[in-house]
Parts: sequence; C-alpha cells; structure tokens
Amino acid sequence: MNGLFRQFHDLFVSLKLTVTLLVLSIILIFWATLAQIDLGIWGVHQKFFHSFFVLENFPGTEIPVPVFPGGYFIGGLLLLNLICAHLSRFRLGWKKAGIWLTHTGLILLLIGELLSGLWQEDYDLTLDNGETKNYSENERDNEVAIVDATDPQFDDVVAIPEQLIANRETVQHPKLPFRVVPRLYYPNAALQMRRDAPDAPPSPATQGMGAQIVATPIPLTSKEDERNLPAAFIELIAPEGSLGTWLVSPELPMPQHFSYGGREWKIVMRFERRYLPFSLTLVKFSHDIYPGTDIPKNFSSRVRISAPGTPGREVLIYMNNPMRAGGLTFYQKSFVPTAEVGSERTTILQVVRNPSWLMPYIACSLMALGLVLQFGLHLAAFARRRRAGSAFSPRESPAKS
Repeated sequence: MNGLFRQFHDLFVSLKLTVTLLVLSIILIFWATLAQIDLGIWGVHQKFFHSFFVLENFPGTEIPVPVFPGGYFIGGLLLLNLICAHLSRFRLGWKKAGIWLTHTGLILLLIGELLSGLWQEDYDLTLDNGETKNYSENERDNEVAIVDATDPQFDDVVAIPEQLIANRETVQHPKLPFRVVPRLYYPNAALQMRRDAPDAPPSPATQGMGAQIVATPIPLTSKEDERNLPAAFIELIAPEGSLGTWLVSPELPMPQHFSYGGREWKIVMRFERRYLPFSLTLVKFSHDIYPGTDIPKNFSSRVRISAPGTPGREVLIYMNNPMRAGGLTFYQKSFVPTAEVGSERTTILQVVRNPSWLMPYIACSLMALGLVLQFGLHLAAFARRRRAGSAFSPRESPAKS
C-alpha cells in the first residue's frame, strides 16, 4: 500500500506531469482555435473547454467517442498537481511567504475559472430609445410560454424550458387546466407558407396559424452570425379531450390566442427570459464616429434603473465601463445598425450573472503581492550579504606621518 501511495505521490508532484499538461493545453487551445471557424465561440467553449473530454463522431458510429482530454480534465489535474507539489516541497516560513501567496493566487485563479464555467449565465437585453424592460433574453435557449391573458393588467405566465419540449415530456402545471404534450420537435427548422409549398405533407397543427405553415427541419448551425430556430408541434389536452395542436417557433414571434374554461390564453415559443429585480429604460443610445469617416469611435447607453419603492437613477454604460446592480453586470455589447451610420437607436446590452466574478481580481492581486514580496525578500537578503562581505574585506591603513 505504501508503494502504491508513493507512486501516486511521485506522479502528482512531478514536474513532468506539469510540462505534459501544459503541452496538452497548448494543443487543446490550438485545436479549439481552428474549430472556431465551424463551431463558433460558444460551441468551442462547450466542446473543448467546458468538458472533461473532447468528443467526436466517427463514420459508422452514433455515440460520440472521447479523443482528447478537455479543459476540465487538464485544468483539474493542473490544480491537483500544483497543490500536491506545493505542499510537498515548501514549508511554512517568512522566507517562502511570497511563493505561498503566488501559488495561492494561482490556485484561486484555476478555481475561479471552474466556478465561472459552472455558474456564469449570459443574457442579452435589447432596448430602443425610450423603451423599458424588466427582463433579458438568452440568445441560445428558448422556452414555450403559455399565458393566462384574461386580466388586461396582468399576464400569468407558465414558461416551459426547451429541453422538456425536446424530450417530449408531458407537462401538467398547477396553473394550467390542461396538459401540454409535445408531439414533434425540430432543433432547427425553416418555415414557409403552405401556398409556396403545395406538395408538402399535411401539417400536424390543427389550431392557430400552423395549419397554413410548413415546418422543414434543417441542419444545426454554429456560425457566429446565425442561430438555431427550433419548431415544435404542441397539443393541449383538457380533461374532456384535445383542444388542438399548435405550431410554435421563435420565427413566429406573435402569440397565438385561444379560449378555454372562460379564460383567454396565449401560446408562443420565445427566447428564454430572465426577469430582473428592477426595470431599465434606455434614455439615449449614442454611436460616435470619427468625423468624415464611418469608423466607430465609441458607443454607449444612458439608462435609467428603477426598482419598486426606490428613486430611479441614471447610469452611463460604455465599453469597458459596465454597470453592476442586483448581482448582475451590464456590458455594452453591440447595437442594431441602420442605413445611416451614427443614427442608431437600439442598443444591445450583455447581462452577466457570475457569483465568482471577484475571484480573478483576488487571485491576480495575491499573485502580484507574492511576486513583489518574494523579490523583495531576495533583494533584502542579497543586500545584507553584500554589506556583510564589505565589512570583512581588507582595507588599506592610513599612512602615519
């Protein structure tokens, strides 16, 4: 047992393991950079860095096969290697205080990256000048919203995640007097009017506008300037029987209306929403360009943040100057271009929730402090040795008169 423990100990404190993992990291980053052309930034993050192994589909196989260690695997081993090597080789003491601080900062940096990958959520908030919203939207995920719109002053919404629709799971929510049964789901689909495709098969939809629309599945896309637009056929079943089947898709942004049980309802597939604890109003969006050119100089958003029971305040959000409120960070991401450069009125803010956002700052501060301290200790020791050597060096005696 001691021999096996010694082998594991020697492996995890080995400098060879460190070098091997660093080489694997370089290969992974190079491969991911090439794959970004086809997968995009989000796809690369999920496939290469936020995974334990890189999976590939080979011809004739349906199950993805691991072909290379992923970011979580390499980063986890680097973290374990660093901790084991540090505990094995260094002892507590003032002479090693700088090394302890530097290594602690590096450990926190690796842990912070892991937590960011697990916890961080990104949404987009699109606002026109003068528009007010209290929610942001996910540009990658969708949801089916069934809305009780009987009260003109209030919408009671039941949001069903896209994953449940994709898995064709029946949903019976306490707020709904009927069951939601997904019948068909396309991860990415193209919609066209039935009059433009007379040879298309009959639509599974029996209610709403779906009967006049043809939904055709198309390959998934990972390009940066494109997004997947799913489509689903959903049947609503009440205790007395079926209420019909609806076609829903983000390409059909307008909700479809129906009545049941003396109440008015709406059904729509939309981008997944995250509601904010306050409202944001775009006071003014500014897109500045260099005079006489179309080259962007700066773009910024002046917004008013308002929460119930509190006075509102205005904040200017621009590049590298985000707004933090309610545990969220709002970055100036982009804008909707217009034909006349500089006349844009629609801003796009990136809304980020990352509970571990402070860890990289703490980690870098500890590393910088550790390096300065260790360098200062070595410099002080060198100066003391030099002074001590000068004190014992032979000197010429003054001449006697």
